[in-house]
Amino acid sequence: MSAPRRPPRRRIDGVLLLDKPAGITSNAALGQAKRLYNAEKAGHTGTLDPLASGLLPLCFGEATKFAQLLLDAPKRYVATIRFGVTTTTQDAEGDVVATRPVAFDAADLAAALAHFVGPQAQVPPAHSALKFRGRPHYEYARAGIDVPRPPREIVIHALTLVASSPPDAIVDVLCSKGTYVRSLAADLGEALGCGAHLAALRRTASGGFDIRDAHSIDALAAMDPGQRDACLLAPSALTAQLPGMDVDGATARRFLQGVAVPAPGRPEGILAVYADATLLGIADVAAGWARPRRVLAAAPGANERSPGELLEN
Repeated sequence: MSAPRRPPRRRIDGVLLLDKPAGITSNAALGQAKRLYNAEKAGHTGTLDPLASGLLPLCFGEATKFAQLLLDAPKRYVATIRFGVTTTTQDAEGDVVATRPVAFDAADLAAALAHFVGPQAQVPPAHSALKFRGRPHYEYARAGIDVPRPPREIVIHALTLVASSPPDAIVDVLCSKGTYVRSLAADLGEALGCGAHLAALRRTASGGFDIRDAHSIDALAAMDPGQRDACLLAPSALTAQLPGMDVDGATARRFLQGVAVPAPGRPEGILAVYADATLLGIADVAAGWARPRRVLAAAPGANERSPGELLEN
């Protein structure tokens, strides 16, 4: 007897706020969600290490066109830092390199946290997915080969102590894109003279999204298809933080065809373009014109009309 045929992949467009469990990669979590929805096309919006849990927004279909907006957005984490122990990977998954006594007091910790708030140059970890000559850094690190790791400009917007029980401290981190919280933990340990590594990490916010609105894989698996679909946000949820511009039907048709449209009085930068409460796409504004950057081509999600309707009407 032949195996039952798998139904064809579904065309769905939307955003799923997933609460990724610790212990799996972001790609594995994406694969599980994609199978649950039987979706044609999906992508995530910023990798979480296997050690980390928490908010992992996933984009399906047309929403993937706006994933970069979340990749560029600030992120928030709750990090558990263990002082006195350094590891090869700067987190709990690495081998122990050294142990040192923990001798700082509460005032020392407060001063160190304050020191790391603001713009700074951060050296990324040796075990990272950043590439050197086409190969990820972690491949070189596993082979014992040192490669250049130029510092990258990041911003720690806020760094707040949540709890302290030596040798551990729990901190709330609000940071820019590109920040490695495990490198921050290691740098804090060095500043306090005892070393440290990241013992646990949970992402609690990304852009305008919050972990309180996220769904676990187990919860989604227990739902019927209609309930799962109701968990999807429209692609316009990704552009809600952008300034917006409403256009009429004729202007909408030109914009959807890739033609720059007038944007009088609009400041330069990225703009979300709408017509009759329907998201059309995003544009780069310069010299009074909005040039299409990413344009929706089909029905963008629940409670939104298709931009295609604007072309037909």
